[in-house]
Amino acid sequence: MTPRSTLRLIVEGLPVAGFLLLTALPLVDFLGRPLAGFHIPGSATYTQQLTFFLTFIGGFAATLTGKHLTISTASLLHGVRARQEAEFFSRCAAASVTAILAYASFCVVVTERMQGQKLTFGLPVWISESVMPLGLGLISLTYILKSSNWLPARLCVAAIAGAAFCLGIIQPTDSMAWVLGAILMAATLLGSPVFAAMSGLALIFFWRQGTPVSAVSAEIYRLVGSPTLPAIPLLTATGFVLAETNAPRRLVNFFRALLGSIPGGVAVLVGAVCALFTALTGGSGVTIIALGGIVYPILLNDGYSEKFSLGLVTAAGSLGLLFPPCLAVVLYSVVSNTPADQLFIAGMVPGMLLLTLVSIYGISVGLKSGIARQTFKWRELLAAGRIAKWDLSIPVAMVILFGTGLASLLETSAFACAYTIIISCFIHRDLSMKQLPATLVKAAALVGAVLILLSCAMGLTSYLVDAQIPDRLLEIVSEQIHSPLLFLLTLNVVLLVLGSVLEIFSAIIVLTPLVIPLGVAFGVHPVHLGVIFLANLELGFLFPPVGLNLLLSSSRFGQPMIVLYRDVIPFLVILGLGVLLITYVPALSVGVLRLMGRI
Repeated sequence: MTPRSTLRLIVEGLPVAGFLLLTALPLVDFLGRPLAGFHIPGSATYTQQLTFFLTFIGGFAATLTGKHLTISTASLLHGVRARQEAEFFSRCAAASVTAILAYASFCVVVTERMQGQKLTFGLPVWISESVMPLGLGLISLTYILKSSNWLPARLCVAAIAGAAFCLGIIQPTDSMAWVLGAILMAATLLGSPVFAAMSGLALIFFWRQGTPVSAVSAEIYRLVGSPTLPAIPLLTATGFVLAETNAPRRLVNFFRALLGSIPGGVAVLVGAVCALFTALTGGSGVTIIALGGIVYPILLNDGYSEKFSLGLVTAAGSLGLLFPPCLAVVLYSVVSNTPADQLFIAGMVPGMLLLTLVSIYGISVGLKSGIARQTFKWRELLAAGRIAKWDLSIPVAMVILFGTGLASLLETSAFACAYTIIISCFIHRDLSMKQLPATLVKAAALVGAVLILLSCAMGLTSYLVDAQIPDRLLEIVSEQIHSPLLFLLTLNVVLLVLGSVLEIFSAIIVLTPLVIPLGVAFGVHPVHLGVIFLANLELGFLFPPVGLNLLLSSSRFGQPMIVLYRDVIPFLVILGLGVLLITYVPALSVGVLRLMGRI
């Protein structure tokens, strides 16, 4: 076996094993509890440690495949040479930051080994923590190797990464910290991953204070303590498995048989099926890529204009972000320490409001354009329902299990992952067992990209709290804004603009710690604030110049961005009105919780 094949086996085998164990442990607890009161001792600790393991193994996979979340402008540069130089610079910065993080993590491991603490099941904590320096070291090495095809250039990057350690023995000055921060921000704009920027800033700030850099890695390990966190990889795997099957086509056929007979029925079905698929897969990107090629031709064949069809598919891609079991809601719950069940319940009516507004517009366009309606046939509906019943049962089962309290969010996510794999591999057979590992590796890369970003954000957040940055921000905002209504309007504008340039996971991780204290100060309920936050990001995906859905639709349908700007304007206006209603009528979100006696 060659070194390359061995590396490939490790990169593919470890995430798959991690996913299978992470699915099995909560599932055994869930199934064993009603049967015989069976419980795996320390299962919560096992799942948290497995998630931490997947974070860094998945992060390594994300580095190999280029899946880390970035804010790159390098593609806008003219000329191949300019883009290559930008990539070299950004990877040099990423290699340097991750090398220092690897060293800082090693220091944490050494300290923990001296203390001799053990986990619930007897494993020394330092062994669990060892995945940090190992994973970060591999990530740094990968960035060095990918920096250039020219060996001297790679050696140069390695030397720069090594020289970065020397900064630790230099007494920092304000000007030096500002210069390093500016270099880091420039590298981020040119393609360095966001996690490197956040951890790099944390390292610079702590170094400037004279605090050991190991403080950043110590905060990273604190990620293990979140009981909700293991649900994120499980829901991600569920979405990736579904996206690899024919579930999108089965769902479209079912909703067409159900809704095709009403005026504008095809437009309504596009909104409904996109909302459902986004809720299941966790992101509008997967929906536009997987469903766009199916529903766009259907809209055109039914007589809808290209302008309306492009706008609808682009807008509908994010309609399910407030519905269970959407990954974005779970991530917001983890970052903000807001109960996920309350967020899901509070998001149902606002989510339905946005979907209804888009559906009404679709119906009006259908009536105005004289679109022919499909004859409703029970036989077709029953046939389509029979074929799609397993796909439709996934969200229904999850809502029943989690909504009634029969299972925790983690157990519900494990059930959904196992159930989806069984449906895809053994019932529909859209996905073979040979294809499953590759699908799980793709999911692991996204999990690693998101959770490494989240863990590095915890290091930066720790500094911000120590430096009382949120308190200072609150003072500044309070001096300028005195009305809660004006604060909410300002928040809408800020989130809309930032949502148009940030990927949703980055936006949640970066902005939430800053927004939460402001919301509390102005008397906004934390759950209502969460719904406002996610609804604005949903709208920001459509906002020019670089909203995520605009970029994805431009790539998927081969249309210039300027054309999509025009096509989404009606949907921007409609959804914007919906977001304002959600913002200023809290009864739509927290009112439901009060009626249910949940708050």
